[in-house]
Amino acid sequence: MSRMTVEELLQTPYWIIDILPCQVPADSPGQYFDAAAYWRKEPQRTAIKQRQIDLILKLNCYRSISLDEGKTLNPSPDRIAEAIRQEWTVILLDDALITSDPEDHNMTLYNPDEQLLMLVRTLAAGEGFYVWRSENE
Repeated sequence: MSRMTVEELLQTPYWIIDILPCQVPADSPGQYFDAAAYWRKEPQRTAIKQRQIDLILKLNCYRSISLDEGKTLNPSPDRIAEAIRQEWTVILLDDALITSDPEDHNMTLYNPDEQLLMLVRTLAAGEGFYVWRSENE
């Protein structure tokens, strides 16, 4: 599947798939950390995770994915959902990957080509997410 290892992909340019439209500045007068803590509680966490699962399942309609570094292509939708809900997940898509943490309200997309980035942006928008590039890069 991927010619690059997960470790190599984690060192490539990345985009954030998030419920917020851009990175919150460190000096923001708002209450980001309180809001993030709220989103980690139920039922908000489950609702956000379901939208992430739906995005990945829709993406899998267009691209092959693997949760086990290419050993198994296109695991069942139930397996994908279980992984995203319960464990830190690495989703390989050719020479790109998406990481998902069950406690986070965002996912990270590494090394997308232009076509994949456009597809993820379109699908993310349909699920109420934004895709933006980290300012820390």
